[in-house]
This record gives sequence, structure tokens and C-alpha cells, in this order.
Amino acid sequence: MKIVGIDPGLSGAIAILEDNKVLSLFDMPVMSEGKKNKKQLNSAQLVNILRENILNSEDIAVVVEQVNAMPGQGVTSMFNFGQTFGAIKGVSAALNLPIFFVRPSKWKKHFELINSSKDSSRTKVIEMYPALSSQLSKKKDVNKSDAVLIARFYYETRSKGKN
Repeated sequence: MKIVGIDPGLSGAIAILEDNKVLSLFDMPVMSEGKKNKKQLNSAQLVNILRENILNSEDIAVVVEQVNAMPGQGVTSMFNFGQTFGAIKGVSAALNLPIFFVRPSKWKKHFELINSSKDSSRTKVIEMYPALSSQLSKKKDVNKSDAVLIARFYYETRSKGKN
């Protein structure tokens, strides 16, 4: 089974796992928008990433972190986040991919990351997959780590009985 773990948001990431092995890691594809050079999701590139990496597979699951508005975030940033989240749902539906959602508290509790620093998920993934350490060497790579753990959470909790 191929599992696509997605940490949504413009600074998010995509991880593709098969049989608990990480096949690919991607930063969320973004592009500039308008005069102020704001970022937006590059939906066409998201489609390309998914097509090139999973569409010929028979057993697929797209697992997206389900997040909500957080106190203190601005209206514009929340709108942009919601727009990206909706585009991910739309792309998955258009490609006929089954999509599942997991709350951050669920997958973080599973990996014992509740009340730990944001960077702890990067450490956890490097411990699980030492070969990925060069791809996760920067603090900003925590989003890739989150995507890996989101996919692995699905594998460990929902798909084990299906293989």
C-alpha cells in the first residue's frame, strides 16, 4: 500500500511511503502570486507529484493533517491555509484518491510527541529512518518529518489489517 502523508499549508510537505518505507519527500509546491510576491499552492505541480509517484498503484491512501484555525493567526493567513487545505482535497478528489484526515493530537500522541518541541518530530523520523538524515538536516524540514509521521500513523493504526 502506498500512503501519501500531507502536512498541509504553504510551508507544509508531502511524504510518500510504501510498506513503511519512505519513497519520496517533497516540500509543498508553491508559486508566487500577484505584485506582493505572496505564495500560493501550485496545484498543477501537486497533481504532477501525485501522478508521478502513486497513480499506477492499486492500493493508495492520502492522509492529511486536519487542522483548524488557531488563536492569534491573522485572517489572511487562515484564509490562505484554508485555501491550500481545500485545494489538496480537490486535487485528491479529481484524481480519484481516497483521502483521510487525522488530527495533530492523534498522531502526535501515537508517537509520544505531545508537549514536546516542534523539532521533536524531526528527531523521531531520523531515529526511525537514519538514511533520511541528510534530507531532514534543517529545522525547516520539520514539515517533511510531520508528513512522514502522518503517513506512518495511518500505516500503523489503520492499514495493518488490510495488507
